[in-house]
Amino acid sequence: MECLQTWSVVPLPEGKKEIECKWVYRIKYNPNGTVERYKARLVAKGFTQVEGIDYLDTFSPVAKMTTFKVLLSLAGSKGWHLLQLDVNNAFLNGLLDEEVYMKLPLEYHTSSHNSNLVCKLNKSIYGLKQASRQWFNAFSEVVLKLGFQQSSAEHTLFVKGTCDDMVSLLVYMDDIVLAGKDLHLLADVRSSLQQHFKLKDLGQLRYFLGFEIAQNSTGISLSQRHYALKLLEDTGSLAKKPAATPMTPSLKLSATDGELLEDAQPYMRLIGRLLYLTHTRPDITYTIHLLSQFVSAPRQPHLLTAHHLLSNIKQTHGLGIFFSSTSSAQLIGFVDADYSSCPDTRRSITGYCTFLGDNIISWKSKKQHTVSRSSCEAEYREMASATC
Repeated sequence: MECLQTWSVVPLPEGKKEIECKWVYRIKYNPNGTVERYKARLVAKGFTQVEGIDYLDTFSPVAKMTTFKVLLSLAGSKGWHLLQLDVNNAFLNGLLDEEVYMKLPLEYHTSSHNSNLVCKLNKSIYGLKQASRQWFNAFSEVVLKLGFQQSSAEHTLFVKGTCDDMVSLLVYMDDIVLAGKDLHLLADVRSSLQQHFKLKDLGQLRYFLGFEIAQNSTGISLSQRHYALKLLEDTGSLAKKPAATPMTPSLKLSATDGELLEDAQPYMRLIGRLLYLTHTRPDITYTIHLLSQFVSAPRQPHLLTAHHLLSNIKQTHGLGIFFSSTSSAQLIGFVDADYSSCPDTRRSITGYCTFLGDNIISWKSKKQHTVSRSSCEAEYREMASATC
């Protein structure tokens, strides 16, 4: 952090208040579940910052999963190479616009005996409210200077060149995906970025945000096999009898049927982890949508249905989605809705999926916001939800 000139040690100015900091320790795992390394990171206690004094704007764009899938679909159909880069200590590259002071870290020694010394932050560090915003601003400024154009619809996507000379860059926090047909152009972009940031070249894209990616001449597969197995292990579901379907056909769940669970926290954690699995599993999306409606007051039938879903995941943990190399770039959407199926609110359930050629890139199942007065109205509402 000193090499990056993240802070300057100065006396605390009169009238200023310093924020606190702490060390955070975690273990980073390889895609196969083995330990990659042990990490220690100094973070600021951002919750002690005062809005308007220590920070102003905090918003930072995050890549949508649909954008990532569109990129994989195009890479599969056009034969693009996919490379992955990781920015070391990414947030330390963002310059601060505000004047922020932080207490000296524990065990940090200075030559001065002044007890009033603090760290005047020159750059953002992890934990600050504005840290992700400042990092993204610094990164996008560099990428734009390299000749990339930023997408107006997805600010984390940058494109340079056309046709065979095209290079696409997608950034998710400190993870970067490069896509393009010419490996030399990708290498040039990587070298240019290395002049500004300390990068770790992870080679071909294989593991991204918990997703497992495999590419060959027939296309690209995307799955969460290890994530699903870890979920089964943590919930004690590896010994369960497999189930053929995500839920019992024609099952109706209500907010009032059955006994309330004494502790809702385990149910809430389970649904949260299952929701992340829907990024590669459209087949379980409806079931998880149904179960997520009851997280505030879960009952016994809801928990039993969740365990039934885990039994199905045990049988299908290796499933995912596949982006074919022979797919076209035609955008196709399918929509459907039932009528007044919710027993508690009489609202209709919406469902849609979007394809780029043969490759599915987006899907959703959700309850409509208002009660439809006919099946025709429910279908129109669904069509609007899928296209707007």
